[in-house]
Amino acid sequence: MTELGSVAWPPAPIKTERLVLREPEARDRAAAIELLASPEVGTYLGGPQPRDELERAMPGAPSRRPGRFMVDLDGAMIGQITLYKETGHLRQAAGRAELGYLFLPEAWGFGYAAEACGAALDWFADAFPSEQVVLATQTANVRSMRLAAKLGFTEVERYEAYGAEQWFGMWSPATPSD
Repeated sequence: MTELGSVAWPPAPIKTERLVLREPEARDRAAAIELLASPEVGTYLGGPQPRDELERAMPGAPSRRPGRFMVDLDGAMIGQITLYKETGHLRQAAGRAELGYLFLPEAWGFGYAAEACGAALDWFADAFPSEQVVLATQTANVRSMRLAAKLGFTEVERYEAYGAEQWFGMWSPATPSD
């Protein structure tokens, strides 16, 4: 999120059974460029970014920004998760935290995205217990749609944008039952 209020950033690394969510480091540069330049990753995001432009724009470590986690498996970055206040590209999400995730294609199909996003949402629920999180994805992105359902996002609406049908969902922290 761009504004974290009283929540300290970065938090201590978040550890799951197999992964560590942490802030970006210089050693992540090559994997971050590969992630953003990947044709597979860019399929539902308007295409891959040009590698030469990424090389110039990222001379060192990927940017550190409150709400950006690198996903680390055995000491190597395999993806990133973002939890930012919506910046205006989605009218439906105005003022809410939006979950974003990108994983290298070689990390697909092993449950890493669900594990990492679940841990990030748990952290978020502890830090911001009453705030909802939103997520948008193309309906054609079957993997992303499955992940949204697995994480507990519920559909709010579908709409047309960027030449494709989009899915917009919402997640609320679980409230303990009395």
